[in-house]
Amino acid sequence: MDQRPIGVFDSGVGGLSILRQIRVLLPNEDMLFFADQAHVPYGPRPLSEVRKFAEGITNFLLEQRSKLIVVACNTASAAALHHLRSTFPMIPFVGMEPAIKPAAQTSRSRVVGVLATPATFQGILFASVVERFASDVTILQQVLPNLVELIEAGDLDGPETQEILRQGVTPLLEQGADTLVLACTHYPFVIPLLSKLVGHDVQVIDPAPAIARQVGRLLKQHDLKSPAGNTGQLTYFTSGDPKKLNKLSLRLIGEIGDAKQVDWRGERLHLKSN
Repeated sequence: MDQRPIGVFDSGVGGLSILRQIRVLLPNEDMLFFADQAHVPYGPRPLSEVRKFAEGITNFLLEQRSKLIVVACNTASAAALHHLRSTFPMIPFVGMEPAIKPAAQTSRSRVVGVLATPATFQGILFASVVERFASDVTILQQVLPNLVELIEAGDLDGPETQEILRQGVTPLLEQGADTLVLACTHYPFVIPLLSKLVGHDVQVIDPAPAIARQVGRLLKQHDLKSPAGNTGQLTYFTSGDPKKLNKLSLRLIGEIGDAKQVDWRGERLHLKSN
């Protein structure tokens, strides 16, 4: 048994879609969530820059006694997951891998659309997943410009959000895609709108439940689970505005945490004193 918290991080609030599922599956676990909102979005940034952010955040979460770290960001996973595992071999990591495998297994048309940021498509991880699991499936890549920023602003179904999704998915549907993979943790928050646009015949795959199950498996494997009677506490850290993070968290997942502000000083993070 290990009562230390699980650390989860993302460029912004997208990782809350992962945290929400972990909370459902593992309600006894204390959780730390870090949103690097000073640098959101990660998607257009060079992979080398994202790697530095991810290392700095990992150091901070380890300082907060994290027992396992979830890289709840597809861009950061693509840029840094291998680097983090080799740099911090003492800590288990769970990263985001585009859900190509279940999409390829269930697609009837054998055409799968993947919605992601540019950096995710550039990473070796994406190419590896496609090669391993989708050699006999047509994979269509689609970037949704500005959607992350709109979700960060709390716009989940406004006219601009609708138009970005419509322009993004229409070409995929016209090419026969019957399955859409959400390869950005922000995107599950627009599933209700996306499902309306694509209809019942198109499957939309949210990776969050599978990630939560993997966290559970690793906790058990490494004997890191919290005691059964523990009431899972939630603490938020952000390099942006803690009040805004809590307000958006309440809207997105119906939950707030003890929100604290941190500042970047070079490549290190420091808690801001009140």
